[in-house]
Amino acid sequence: MLTHIGTNTIETERLILRRFEYTDDEAMLKYWVADEKIQALYSEPVYSTKDEVKGLLDKYIGSYEKNDYYRWAVVEKATGECIGQIAYFLVDSKNHFAEIEYCIGSNFQCKGFATEATKAVIAYGFERMNLHKVQICTKTINAPSKRVIEKCGFIYEGTLRDYFYMNGEYVGRLYFSILRNEFEAMK
Repeated sequence: MLTHIGTNTIETERLILRRFEYTDDEAMLKYWVADEKIQALYSEPVYSTKDEVKGLLDKYIGSYEKNDYYRWAVVEKATGECIGQIAYFLVDSKNHFAEIEYCIGSNFQCKGFATEATKAVIAYGFERMNLHKVQICTKTINAPSKRVIEKCGFIYEGTLRDYFYMNGEYVGRLYFSILRNEFEAMK
């Protein structure tokens, strides 16, 4: 049975995954929420002012009171700065699965941070929440994200063709998952 424990701090070799704080606003603006390219790949709006980011943080921080809410600020230990976010944005309690989304600022991409954070959140889901399945998806045009997903041990499930309409063209959505027994076998 799924156990809801909420967003608790996770520490990895180079990262601290923790609840968002209002003081993360400047780093968020600097590294990802104001970046049109990153936000488009992540299917999120662009936030260009501190007031807009405060509204987003109000939503995140206000949701932490619920024990079935899972969203972490990705903080680089070396600098103490929030370089991205990762979440179980979809949690299905009845069927014991959750879907991960993540976003890492472009200055920090291709350095293994997304992989490190994703592996930690996968382990959190299986070991602490008692999930049966963790799933993740990416756009067909997002090759770096696809590499992260594969490095984390996800298995390709299928493609939803022409799922997104972006910049005048259709883009597919790739689905991947990992089951508890597959996760256990990888440990």
